[in-house]
Amino acid sequence: MQPQHIRKGMLLIVSGPSGAGKGTLCQRLLENDPSFRFSCSVTTRQPRRNEIDGVHYHFVTEEAYRRLVAEDAFLEHATVHGHHYGTLRQPVEEMMAQGMNVLLDIDSQGALNVMRTAREYVSVFIAPPAVEELRVRLCMRNTDGPEEIERRLNNARAELKRIGCYQYVIINDQLELAYAQLQAIVTAEKQRTTRFQPCIPESRR
Repeated sequence: MQPQHIRKGMLLIVSGPSGAGKGTLCQRLLENDPSFRFSCSVTTRQPRRNEIDGVHYHFVTEEAYRRLVAEDAFLEHATVHGHHYGTLRQPVEEMMAQGMNVLLDIDSQGALNVMRTAREYVSVFIAPPAVEELRVRLCMRNTDGPEEIERRLNNARAELKRIGCYQYVIINDQLELAYAQLQAIVTAEKQRTTRFQPCIPESRR
């Protein structure tokens, strides 16, 4: 029997402003790369149209959220756009221990919290080509009112100032190009010697 290569799981953090397209890019990565598992976050906000509990988010009450915080159940948690979000610690650690790659699609507050505590991670910021483009995308999404859109745009301006905290940045002007860049980052990071320990035999036979 040939010796097996050893691969360790990757913690991939993807974040960016609302409307930058990170959700679309993350979904495409999950559909095309079976090595990745999605970390389903907890939130106190109401589900949007077509969102499924336990698939897109775990939708919980304020009381349930506070209980999880008290139990130290979160890898990170933050308040964004007036709602609470958190990444459950146990499922992430279990998937990583099994050698799976874990994708965190989270806001910049949560991303920075993970970066402060995680020993190893890959962080990618998805940026728009312009702030005004975010306005267009948020309006086209037709899920938020004018006041909420303005709040998201103001938050986006603050998030863009944190780009330097990330290892990589992708400007999502053309979806196909942005996805190709995300794929290239993932492919390279999978080959890091901290994650990939090849067993090289004496001969190919």
